[in-house]
Amino acid sequence: MSHDTPRMPVVFFGHGSPMNALEMNPHTAAWAQFGNRVPRPRGIVCVSAHWYIRGTAVTAMSDPKTIHDFGGFPQALFEVQYPAPGDPALAARVKDLLAPTAVIEDRSGWGLDHGTWSVLKHVYPEADIPVVQLAIDGTKSLGYHYELAKRLAPLRDEGVLVAGSGNVVHNLRAVAWEADAAPHPWATRFNEAVRARLLAHDHASLVDMDALGADGAMSIPTPEHYLPLLYVIALQRPDDRLEFLTDGIELRSIGMMSVSIREARAGDAARTEAARNRHHR
Repeated sequence: MSHDTPRMPVVFFGHGSPMNALEMNPHTAAWAQFGNRVPRPRGIVCVSAHWYIRGTAVTAMSDPKTIHDFGGFPQALFEVQYPAPGDPALAARVKDLLAPTAVIEDRSGWGLDHGTWSVLKHVYPEADIPVVQLAIDGTKSLGYHYELAKRLAPLRDEGVLVAGSGNVVHNLRAVAWEADAAPHPWATRFNEAVRARLLAHDHASLVDMDALGADGAMSIPTPEHYLPLLYVIALQRPDDRLEFLTDGIELRSIGMMSVSIREARAGDAARTEAARNRHHR
C-alpha cells in the first residue's frame, strides 16, 4: 500500500425496497453520510443480491446500463438512470484475483442492477466513480463464497471500495405493506443474532447455515440477499473497526442493517463500548 493511498473500508448495504432510490429517509441519509466521510475510491466492486447466476462473472463494459430489474413500481423509478462508467481494467484485476476460479468478463449482458444503483445513487450521487459488479454463483455454498471473497483483499489497498448489497432479513412472502407493521419476532431475533455475531467477529457461525437455525430459515429462505454480507466480512482484518450505519426491520420481514468495516483509529475502542452500552439499555 502506498503512503498516499489509504486502506479502503468495505461496506454492506441493506438496500430494501427499490423505492429507496427516490426517497430521503434515515437509511438513505446514512448511506449518503458514509459516502461523504470515507476516502474517495478510484473504483467500486459491488456484489449485489440481484446478479445471482450459475457461475462467476464480472461486468467488463465501459458504459454499464442501468437495469430496472423489478416490476409494479411507479414510472419515476423506471426513469432513474445511474450513468457511472465501468472499468474493464478493474474487472480484469478482479478476474485475476479470483483465479483459479473461472470468471466470465461480461461485456454486454448485464450492467448495474437496482441492488447497486439504488444505493450508490445516495452514496455517490454524481455517478462519477467507476463501478464493476461481481456476480454471485448460486450453485455454491455460503462457505465457498466467504473463502472466494478473501481473494479480493488486495483491492482495499488499491483504492477500491468493495461493497455488498442485499438484506440480512429478506422474506418477501412474509412482507406486510403497511408502513408501521411490527417486525415478525423471528426477523427481529435473527437480525439481533447477526448483529451480535458481527460484533463478536464470529464469522464461523455467520457462514454456517445450520448455526443460523429456524430463525435463519425464515429470515433468508433463499441465500442471495444474505451472501453479499459474507463478501464484506471476509475482508475484515483483526484490527478493523465495525460500525453499523443503519438498522431496523421494515415491512415486517426486510432487514435494513448496513455495516461498514474500516481501519481502526484512535478513540474507536471507547466509541465501540459506548455504542454497545446504548444498544443493551
